[in-house]
Amino acid sequence: MKRLKKRRALLALAVAAVLVFSLAACTNNNEGGSNGNGQSGNSTQQPEATKGGEAQGEATPSPDEAAWKLDTSPVDLSWFVGASWYAHTWGESMNSKYITEKTGVNVKLEVPSGDANEQITLMMTSGKLPDIISMGSWETAVKKLWEGDHVYALNELADQYDPYFYKVAGDGTLKWYRQENGNTYGIPNDSYSPNLMHETGMTAANQTFLVRKDLYEDMGSPDLSTPEGFLGALQLLKDQYSEYKGQPMSPFFAQGNVPYGMTEYLQNLLAIPFEKDGKVYDRMTDPDYVAWLKTFRTAYERGLINVDFLVDSDAQVEEKTNNGRYFMMVREWTGMAAVNPMLAASANPDSYYIAVDGPQNSNGDSAKLFPGNMDGWMVTMISKSAKDPERAIRFLTYLASEEGQRDLFLGKEGETWDMADGKPTLKADMVQLLDSDIEKLEKEYGIMDTYWMMRNPVIVNQWRPEKAPVIKQMEDFANAQADIDSGIYKGLDPLGDSDAAVAWSRISQNWEEVLPELITAKSEAAFDKTFESFLARRDDYGFAKVMEFRQAELDARKAKMAE
Repeated sequence: MKRLKKRRALLALAVAAVLVFSLAACTNNNEGGSNGNGQSGNSTQQPEATKGGEAQGEATPSPDEAAWKLDTSPVDLSWFVGASWYAHTWGESMNSKYITEKTGVNVKLEVPSGDANEQITLMMTSGKLPDIISMGSWETAVKKLWEGDHVYALNELADQYDPYFYKVAGDGTLKWYRQENGNTYGIPNDSYSPNLMHETGMTAANQTFLVRKDLYEDMGSPDLSTPEGFLGALQLLKDQYSEYKGQPMSPFFAQGNVPYGMTEYLQNLLAIPFEKDGKVYDRMTDPDYVAWLKTFRTAYERGLINVDFLVDSDAQVEEKTNNGRYFMMVREWTGMAAVNPMLAASANPDSYYIAVDGPQNSNGDSAKLFPGNMDGWMVTMISKSAKDPERAIRFLTYLASEEGQRDLFLGKEGETWDMADGKPTLKADMVQLLDSDIEKLEKEYGIMDTYWMMRNPVIVNQWRPEKAPVIKQMEDFANAQADIDSGIYKGLDPLGDSDAAVAWSRISQNWEEVLPELITAKSEAAFDKTFESFLARRDDYGFAKVMEFRQAELDARKAKMAE
């Protein structure tokens, strides 16, 4: 990793402020984040002391030592991971068995069968929530959990059961997620501060514009940054490379479809600003963004793209990706970390994907990609349905500590890693699996990024082996185009049940319907009419309230960063 020596020097500080500086799955990318200053429900209810600790007559928890060591008796904790695609289990992999044996905590992982927000909302209604909940920091259910008094204030649990929590969580994280009542209800993973990104060069940027290397180079590496070059490359694909291994090529893919890939992500590629002269900017109506949407309409009209990128299921996307059947992709490079080595090891070793300059604005500015930010990817909470909140907070404290991070990421010393030159180092056979069969690595051994819900990259990235060239090229490209200070803009949109949030929900839902209509419009005039109608509806829904909320939120975030 970049500036390794400097990162090591920062590690002691990072452990003290661990989750201020942490890196998902965009998430999200995904996308978005917690409001950071919203109202919370009253949380004066103190958790009852658990019987286990009393029965054992354990010592009073110390702020200088992790309290999980005081009680390692067996306990089951259910853990809801708000990602329907998360397929890992606990208790079968070598590492999960090791952590359970060490701490006494057996985790029962749960994932939503459909939409995570809907499922958690139903659980809130029933009053039966899992012990621990990890949800995307941008999800509306997060605010509902806080405001509805469904989860404990972590600071109150720490005061009562494990003050060592403050040493590993750090005041920075608690301050960033602190609500108006003074409490903090969630702890993020994958969270980064701008200062640390500037210091270390680790930006956590994962947005990239990818092309299949062999086809792109065989075309003469065309310029894809202008509408003319973009359309020309698609025409070449249609004329000369329309099939691969007897299957039709898919010209284009946008991750997250309309809400992410074709909106926020594309706007970042075009370096569209978030604010002008201190005022939040309406990126949706930016001339460069509208011009590129019209470029996609032209591509569709000419038969150069189809609507599969708007309708393909996850299974279809996976099948096409694994077989190199996409030509261009607006896609996070982290989603290709397992696929690229596989394609590079295939009969066509140049069929993997590389990051290149994609669509740019009319000035030809480089992309301004989202870096990591303080919101992180997912936030983890302890519900008030938890049967043993004492063991739950102690387990989270353990996982957030350097010891827990090492256990969770590397596994057991001597089995999956050894000390080499004073540094924990993954064994050679584990590195080989990481490069060649990550599925086996995660399923059988459960190390590295298998259990990422409490991952702190400032700690764990120092233990990562050097990435394979087919992965590092994408990562380096993203880091070079990361707009380090733009993390503050991530997730400015209102969440919850406020008038602004309801307005934004209606606008977002309508936009998902409108954008496909724009791309498939029969003429530019039809495009303009459809877009103007959307803007009028947007105003009717209450867009002025959304902009007012965004401005207030941005001002509040700037104030927090200045503290």
